[in-house]
Amino acid sequence: MSDSRYLSWEKRKKRGDGLVISSLADSLTRGVESVGDRVSEALFEPVIRLGVTGLARSGKTVFITSLVANLLDRGRMPGLVAQQEGRINAAYLQPQPDDTVPRFDYENHLAALTGPQPHWPESTRAVSELRLSFKARPAGLLSGLQGPRTIHLDIVDYPGEWLLDLALLDKTYEVWSQETLERIANRNEATTFLAQAKAVDPSDSHDEPMAQSLAKEFASYLNAARDAGFYDCTPGRFLLPGDLAGSPVLTFAPLPVEGHGSRRSLHREMARRYEAYKSQVVKPFFRDHFSRIDRQVVLVDALGAIHNGPQAVEDMRRAMADILSAFRPGRNAWLSQLLLGKRVERILFAASKADHLHHLQHHRLTNIMEALTREARDRASFAGAETAALSLASLRATTEEIRTHNGAELPCVRGTLLGSGKQAAFYPGDLPEDPTHLLGPARNGSEGWLGEDYEFMAFAPAHLTLRPGDGPPHIRLDRAAQFLVGDRL
Repeated sequence: MSDSRYLSWEKRKKRGDGLVISSLADSLTRGVESVGDRVSEALFEPVIRLGVTGLARSGKTVFITSLVANLLDRGRMPGLVAQQEGRINAAYLQPQPDDTVPRFDYENHLAALTGPQPHWPESTRAVSELRLSFKARPAGLLSGLQGPRTIHLDIVDYPGEWLLDLALLDKTYEVWSQETLERIANRNEATTFLAQAKAVDPSDSHDEPMAQSLAKEFASYLNAARDAGFYDCTPGRFLLPGDLAGSPVLTFAPLPVEGHGSRRSLHREMARRYEAYKSQVVKPFFRDHFSRIDRQVVLVDALGAIHNGPQAVEDMRRAMADILSAFRPGRNAWLSQLLLGKRVERILFAASKADHLHHLQHHRLTNIMEALTREARDRASFAGAETAALSLASLRATTEEIRTHNGAELPCVRGTLLGSGKQAAFYPGDLPEDPTHLLGPARNGSEGWLGEDYEFMAFAPAHLTLRPGDGPPHIRLDRAAQFLVGDRL
């Protein structure tokens, strides 16, 4: 080796060693900072990281907006024990601690819901965060010995479709392809994509226009399936690509493949991009956001699934089990939290849009929610996490009335229809007392409800006139807040 080449190699080696040392030092620094943050949280100003997720149209944005508004002005929060006992001295918004995460646009979302022309705000499309801080006095024996302390609530909003992606981490491209193709084989929404996929030979040389066409058609299927009420629409970034749109990491699709394929085949390139999606999209989300959550609410549009039929209900039940499999449920012992990271210690499964039903049917919706999430909640409870299920409305958009029809009294709701702006009274149907009357046909693959027809309307937010100290009207949002954060206040 010549002297010049030797010196060049030595420089590269030193530079490489420097990069490794720098990387190790950076990792160590982040680790020390993380432990320091946890010590500070545990001893001085506790931080509750509340994750809010749900699948499409479940009402995540409205839930967070109304929750924050009602924690700032707590006149409608009698179910929050700390408020009931007068121990919350103040609540106020602060800058969130994560400088690289977009702030949840609370003010504009609240203006959309409470303005002179109220409308539903834009839905969740990426991770966002908001910090709400409390000055609260402790309860019990400590109340006379300690003054108020500061407690931070960091609310992390993220799309439920991204959460379902965590199940991909344990699957190879070949396994994922086989499962996906089997699952969508009989869905009308997948007809065009399946025809194109079957016409392709995965062992042929990779062709980029063909890959792009397959990925585009697969993304079209996912969007159509979501609109039809299906919940197993992964990979989630195909639905919400953001700045990744058109990148190779989103240019793959399931193919009928066997083995590992030849080196330059379409199969191998699809598999490579699938692995890149897991390592460059899914894992960073888990590491940077999801793994730091210690309380979680999963919002579910159960009424929408019931309206879409038995297959949608069964699909939603499976999605709830898949969502829970992504959590690390358990109890947050102080030392284990300090050294190993947080666990999700409380999980609430909430059926949203309870205001679309008269209150006489709310307990039935809650029973259905409990039955739908039974498997998921049992697994979480076994791991040491507390779970609950309830029905709620983050923002009440209807009023109730009883109407007589063919000699029978029907419990109805009245509201402004979305789109037309007309006022209408509506009876959605009689939900069963026994949830198995819904879950049985769903598990058996029935195509429709026997002898029943469940209809649910889309209502616009009502015009509001709020008294000082009152947040927006809701149904059981105070009970949700008590379960999720009440013990820490």
